[in-house]
Amino acid sequence: MARQAPQSAAQPVPKLKGKVLILEARFHEEITDLLVRGCTAMLDKSGVRHERLSVPGAFEIPGAIKFALNMYDGFVALGCVIRGETSHYDYVCGESARGLMTLAIEHNVAIGYGVLTVDDREQAIRRADPKQLDKGGDAAYACLRMIELKGRFLGGRNA
Repeated sequence: MARQAPQSAAQPVPKLKGKVLILEARFHEEITDLLVRGCTAMLDKSGVRHERLSVPGAFEIPGAIKFALNMYDGFVALGCVIRGETSHYDYVCGESARGLMTLAIEHNVAIGYGVLTVDDREQAIRRADPKQLDKGGDAAYACLRMIELKGRFLGGRNA
């Protein structure tokens, strides 16, 4: 299989002021560390300030964002859910994604989605590694673009 470049690699990095909160689901720490590395590199390129907050798993990310809604210009959700033998995987993936989408739509929140949903550890590493698919960088880029769009259409600090 040919190696793909990260989606964000071909795009200019938005230069922004403001602050972003990175939410790290620490259940698969090695994978999350790779995601964070790509994410922080992208945020550093943009000039935006950022903080990190650990949460137990992907399911908890939407709740943590809701707690911090008015304190940040955007959020990057990072984590990894690896398919197991039970339906737990489906519930965690679906509810985490639904919770993040609900926040984005109902509260006009700029969110970059970097929760990997994979079949095995090898898939996760390939997607998380900044030298491979860099999904952490892609999630940060998505957050930055959504902050730009929010400023354009709704006004605010980054307009």
